[in-house]
Amino acid sequence: MNRKTKILAAIVPAIVALDIATKWWAQRALLHGRPVFLLESLFGDGLPLTLTYNTGAAFSLHVGPASRWFFLVVSIIALVLIAWMYAEARERDTLRLTALALVAAGALGNLIDRVRWDRGVVDFIGPVDLGFMRWPIFNAADSAVTVGAILLVISLVQEDRALKRAAEAAALAGPGPGEGTAGSAVPNDGLERGGA
Repeated sequence: MNRKTKILAAIVPAIVALDIATKWWAQRALLHGRPVFLLESLFGDGLPLTLTYNTGAAFSLHVGPASRWFFLVVSIIALVLIAWMYAEARERDTLRLTALALVAAGALGNLIDRVRWDRGVVDFIGPVDLGFMRWPIFNAADSAVTVGAILLVISLVQEDRALKRAAEAAALAGPGPGEGTAGSAVPNDGLERGGA
């Protein structure tokens, strides 16, 4: 088993299993729309757990009655794109591989809900009052997508900086062997210049 496969095998099944288990628990322990507050000592009034069913996308984005099928197709396309990016990533790029595996796991977790019923994706953590905004209700899969997306941005920024440093280093080093310079010989075009 190569390194890419190991990272994928370690992250995706664990996140999907956690997502399924926590959604199963939420549907049995919580009443729809009625918040239960936990950890008052850490979160002031407490961390609310509120069971909801989201037929749209993140932040309750909807496209009308066809939301379920639209976002189901979008999720499948996203997973195909993530799989391609994962295949193209370097085997030693742990940050990029971890990021993509997290996003894939989260997308797969929510896709399972869209496939199995028309009620929507099970969300139950939140809403969380951040002081400047209320963070919408989410689930374990959403958390994986969010963390994965942040790590992917960091990975892309690092790659961009590395490419810029390499380009600057190449520019400072000057042309390599065999590359033309202002003082290099001009190829003979068959015309004699000067002489008797």
